Amino acid sequence: MRRSLRTDRSHTHSTHRAAQVAAAAVIAGALTLTACGGSDDKKSDDGKSGASTGDTAGGGSVGLPKLDGASLEVAAVWTGPEQANFKKVLAEFEKRTGAKVTFVPAQDPIINFLGSKIAGGAPPDVAMLPQVGAIKQAVEKKWAKPVGADAQAQLAKNYSQGWQDLGKIDGKQYGVYYKAANKSLVWYNTKVFENAGAKEPATWKDFLSTAQTVYDSGVTPVSVGGADGWTLTDWFENVYLSQAGPEKYDQLAQHKIKWTDPSVKDALTTLAQLWGNKNYIAGGPDGALQTEFPASVTQTFTGGDQPKSGMVFEGDFVGVNIAETKAKIGTDAKVFPFPAVGDKAPVVSGGDAAVVLKDSKAAQALVTFLASPDAATIQAKLGGYLSPNKSVANSAYPNAVQQSMAKALIAAGDDFRFDMSDQAPQSFGGTPGKGEWKDLQDFLKNPKDVAGTQAKLEADAAAAYKG
Repeated sequence: MRRSLRTDRSHTHSTHRAAQVAAAAVIAGALTLTACGGSDDKKSDDGKSGASTGDTAGGGSVGLPKLDGASLEVAAVWTGPEQANFKKVLAEFEKRTGAKVTFVPAQDPIINFLGSKIAGGAPPDVAMLPQVGAIKQAVEKKWAKPVGADAQAQLAKNYSQGWQDLGKIDGKQYGVYYKAANKSLVWYNTKVFENAGAKEPATWKDFLSTAQTVYDSGVTPVSVGGADGWTLTDWFENVYLSQAGPEKYDQLAQHKIKWTDPSVKDALTTLAQLWGNKNYIAGGPDGALQTEFPASVTQTFTGGDQPKSGMVFEGDFVGVNIAETKAKIGTDAKVFPFPAVGDKAPVVSGGDAAVVLKDSKAAQALVTFLASPDAATIQAKLGGYLSPNKSVANSAYPNAVQQSMAKALIAAGDDFRFDMSDQAPQSFGGTPGKGEWKDLQDFLKNPKDVAGTQAKLEADAAAAYKG
């Protein structure tokens, strides 16, 4: 499962910090709600608007062409419930248009996967790309095709300018962001917290104190899915954004400052306060490095009074994995914003964009559908998903926890920071066993080697950005 959002453009306006604080405040104020009721928001999928020219099929807010006899392949790295839920969206597209859509499971790094498909003369029609850097590479390789007027009209109607710009390369729209992520959350087992007498922490110092309280109660505090390097980049980015600030974050994301910068040393040193304490990490560093992301979640919410961990850090999509346990979000599983390391709590986003690789009426219709509230509403109702589409009714989300996260995402408007590793060339920020993923896995294993880790990160980043 892959998850993310970042932008190559630099956000320098002064409102960014304020929006981060506002988004964090919305989350902090609402995430512990336990009610599952909806809101009075009216559904945004009533009636029709923005229809395509010519014959159209199906209902909903967007007109789609009749595509009887057409077939499409859509590639994505999604697995498990996330893949199953997306297939339900594709099934609705089939129902409305008459097209046949096949989901093609891809592997990370998806650019390499697509390269082999294209070399073999069989590229998928549409790919869901989880990194801004991957969209850029697809354009540079001349694989990606610009989205058509109908999809652009849906984007203009339903998305903030920031989300539209994330999918643009050299001023042309290539990506339609279908899935978003709030990657600044810590989920916790409420029974563990109650038994330990632990409270939700607001600062990093408090977080470490909470970890000690949980440990003293007999439960290992934190689960880390270190087998998946992307989870470690998310840990780093949240600490770095809060501690170093958004301007430094943008500079490091674009490699305008080196990974040997003192700000990186500070962030790694802070992370080592957690990763370097074997008592705080489920299975210790070696165990964490053998734990894949889904297991890092499920082991936190199974095992009764003695789960393998009390907390797990990751985005809103953790809800999909919690759903595979008996734990109920809002009662057994709650969430708090990533603790503030510096002056402000971080708000890091991620996401997946639909990109057309084989230009056709059917492919363009699919990305138009994915840019509409109709598609996003289907998956929103299934849980474990957030949409950057501001026309999706908040009541579409299945519980108060997800509704509050969705509100925070939309309230942030253009002011968010996109996942740093997803802005980087994929060889550095998105390849298993290489670059940043591997370097941070090595750091998890040996958190004392801050300088050595910085040197490796800089060497790998320099090579990737130069390439």
